[in-house]
This record gives sequence, structure tokens and C-alpha cells, in this order.
Amino acid sequence: MKKVIIASLTAMFVLTGCNTFKGLGQDVEGAGEAVSNTATDVKQKI
Repeated sequence: MKKVIIASLTAMFVLTGCNTFKGLGQDVEGAGEAVSNTATDVKQKI
């Protein structure tokens, strides 16, 4: 019974971690797009 509980808790932490990294990836992607858009705007003004 202890093994089932440990396995369940481990799976929960792993899945939560995956969602966290997915969110981090989306945040980094959003920041990259903002920098790219700013660079494009500056280039068009020059």
C-alpha cells in the first residue's frame, strides 16, 4: 500500500513539474516575441 501512495505522489509531482516547465516555455516565447516585435519596429523607423 505504501508503494502505491509513493507512486501516486511521485506522479503528481512529475506532472506538476511538466506543467510548470510548459508555462515557463510559454513565458520565454512571449518575451522573445516582444523583443522581436520591438526590433522590427525600430528597424522600420530607421
